[in-house]
Amino acid sequence: MTDPNAIQPSELDQLPDRDPEETAEWQASLDAVTEAAGPHRAAYLMRRTLERAEGAGIALPKLLETDYVNSIPTAAEPAVPGDEAMEQRITAWNRWNAAAMVTRGSKYGVGGHIATFASAAWLYETGFNHFFKGKEADGSGDQLYIQGHASPGIYARAFLDGRLTEEQLDNFRREAGGNGLPSYPHPRRLPWLWEFPTVSMGLGPLSAIYQARFNRYLTNRGIKDTSASHVWAFLGDGEMDEPESTAALALAAREELDNLTFVINCNLQRLDGPVRANFKIVQELEAQFRGAGWNVIKTLWGTAWDELFQLDTTGALVRRLRQVPDAQIQTYQTRDAAYIRQDFFGADPALAEMAKLLSDDKILECFHFSRGGHEARKVYAAYKAAVEHKGAPTVILAQTVKGHTLGEGFASKNANHQMKKLTVDEFKNMRDLLGLPIKDSDFVDGVVPYGHPGADSPEVRYLQERRAALGGPAPARRVHPVAPLPAPADKAFASFDKGSGSQNVATTMAFVRLVKDLVRDKETGKRWVPIVPDEARTFGMESLFPSLGIYSPKGQTYEPVDRDQLMYYKEAQNGQILNEGITEAGSMADFIAASTSYATHGETMIPFYIFYSMFGWQRTADQMWQLGDQLGRGFLVGATAGRTTLTGEGLQHADGHSPVIAATNPAALTYDPAFAYEVAVIVKDGLRRMYGEAAPGEDQNVFYYLTVYNEPLPQPAKPSVEGIDEGIVKGLYRFNTAESAGITPPANAPRIQLLGSGTAIHWALKAQALLADEWGVAADVWSATSWSELRRDALEADEALLRGEERIPFVRQALQGAEGPVLAVSDYMRQVPDQIAQWVEQDWSSLGADGFGLSDTREAARRHFGVDAESIVVAALAQLAGRGEVKATAVKEARAKYGL
Repeated sequence: MTDPNAIQPSELDQLPDRDPEETAEWQASLDAVTEAAGPHRAAYLMRRTLERAEGAGIALPKLLETDYVNSIPTAAEPAVPGDEAMEQRITAWNRWNAAAMVTRGSKYGVGGHIATFASAAWLYETGFNHFFKGKEADGSGDQLYIQGHASPGIYARAFLDGRLTEEQLDNFRREAGGNGLPSYPHPRRLPWLWEFPTVSMGLGPLSAIYQARFNRYLTNRGIKDTSASHVWAFLGDGEMDEPESTAALALAAREELDNLTFVINCNLQRLDGPVRANFKIVQELEAQFRGAGWNVIKTLWGTAWDELFQLDTTGALVRRLRQVPDAQIQTYQTRDAAYIRQDFFGADPALAEMAKLLSDDKILECFHFSRGGHEARKVYAAYKAAVEHKGAPTVILAQTVKGHTLGEGFASKNANHQMKKLTVDEFKNMRDLLGLPIKDSDFVDGVVPYGHPGADSPEVRYLQERRAALGGPAPARRVHPVAPLPAPADKAFASFDKGSGSQNVATTMAFVRLVKDLVRDKETGKRWVPIVPDEARTFGMESLFPSLGIYSPKGQTYEPVDRDQLMYYKEAQNGQILNEGITEAGSMADFIAASTSYATHGETMIPFYIFYSMFGWQRTADQMWQLGDQLGRGFLVGATAGRTTLTGEGLQHADGHSPVIAATNPAALTYDPAFAYEVAVIVKDGLRRMYGEAAPGEDQNVFYYLTVYNEPLPQPAKPSVEGIDEGIVKGLYRFNTAESAGITPPANAPRIQLLGSGTAIHWALKAQALLADEWGVAADVWSATSWSELRRDALEADEALLRGEERIPFVRQALQGAEGPVLAVSDYMRQVPDQIAQWVEQDWSSLGADGFGLSDTREAARRHFGVDAESIVVAALAQLAGRGEVKATAVKEARAKYGL
């Protein structure tokens, strides 16, 4: 019979054995240990041998999981510098005020979270006292990504520090009055405190990785030395289920981002219950991060467990801890000592003997309270090891109890994420547990008081001294005084005014040519950050490879296959292009880091991120909101835009809706330029507004979304029309009239106004000629560069009217006196142009590409959606017929003539 455990011949062929006799001796030794001491002892020896091999640099696959114990033994823990008792009192005040803030706000029904900070208080306090560098430290200080649900604790510490008032705490989640606090870290709402938005969940960890990477990018490009900055991301174990949370782990390890530390608060609970009820989330995360190449530090058990581990001479305790699923650990948190003796210790005879040596109080201390994430010494040891580790990012898996110190009604309860308040009696119990000097009489009319030891108290002096030593308050956002960037020479923009003559040029190529000229500018060229998700050649950007280089911290360690070509693939340590591979989310995280560098590092950068318009906004609109919250600036470019311009690609590649999504973001200025000169005007004005001298009342903290097309067409010269640049920027100008287009309409000819955006203006121009030549109708053609900016201007006019101010929307001003009805058309769903319909005084109608895309030629797709020139003619005739300006039969004749 064949031994199923024997190595099969095929495996021997792959792993030739130069000394079979020696191999047999090792195998026999393992068999002997297993027989004499049991399989657990054999497994222990194998793990220790593999760890020794890894430490010696022997090339072996790494262990993906270690035992369910602390990575740093108690004997190896460094002493915590400072006054631990003082830090304990500071943490107690923060716990109290965080809970008081949410409880007091609950009467307004505005929500809030208590349990998350209660579990993570020491994770933050240890960092604030010993590790997190402020903005006045060397370089730019550290970057802190605070877990969103822990915000009450951060506010509580800022209150203790004197940075927030009691009135502001009472206005938690009530901002309308002007002196409130936002729910979560929102820089746009509280820009002096919050630096990075971390809700929605999953975006914090992704952004932290790319922020650490962008710090290295700035250093390697010689923009700023960021080597003293460290990025800290505080995350929840439940949050790690979001795909974005782990999407870039390999990037962080591949680029050896040892300037990055993840701190995952493993309280074993998500919003509705256990994270891994039947499994162990810590072990799962350890394997995931180790497999990706991260340094992993587990901080699971507090000092009360030291005695238990010393009694564990057989390894039974460690084995049992690996066996018990997380939901059962949560249950132990709420049960008495008798239950734990029976269920946990009773599962193994060796553990049952151990339990006889333990008092009930000792068992409850271990299972109810003692977790590594709740002890300054354990957390300090983990943080110190993390910042000293070189060559890889570090993740700290810190085990805590959700709702710790909030009482039996909160700790480890499945519903504690939704529990918004404590009773007065629960607060009094919490006060006694924390040892705070708050009297019963301080509870006036059942309202829990805020607590503060005094502005000159030892606690506050200690807190402020520690922050001063680390470089100032944290978290904090500071916009350094930076001079506006000088405007690039007009030559780069003016070169598009003359048009392309007989040459066909797509607006995608026009944009790339413009950027290629702008990056050559001596003053601002180095500040451009081109970002592309592995589609540079699709967008015609390969010409930038040799001149700018693709960023790689390793440089180029190989000879590229196309080295003998003019536009070869060039990587460089100081490369300017961020070519991220197929990841819109990663590219967007790049963009956010670059677009906010003016605040994070005091270095203004000009990112442009070019992507398939269909996927950029559709996939990462959540990150666009994060970008707006973080006050980012830059250019997003949706290439291969439109529902009918990308031939043959079909349903899922045809973008008919990205401007709709973009219009929902208040920080996004969305443009759909038709011509190259429009692209130039918009980019020039964007550079002025975001990076130069903004006009009074203009918000600089905006970003631009430009849709550009892959359809090569002749680019016309810029018309000599008064106010054309203003019209392009504001969203609408008349490109031509029937007369200026060389059409001589009959006397008293019916007239119609055709509004087109993007590539659709070319169909409108063809329709203009057909209407004149075949139907005797005069049409004027307008370029609507931004439907959404026209709408925003109109909304502002409506708001002004409510304030008693008379103001006419720009769209109404522009169209004032224009004869006939208005017909608007775009390569997007009709909802896009219809944004402005209510402010147009003329009769309104629109055409658009509603519905799913399809694979076919451009001409066939446009006929299918009813947006081609002939369809525009029929729609125009129908409008005019409804007004009695053309015969009703003309519509039927036109449909037959054009085969519609």
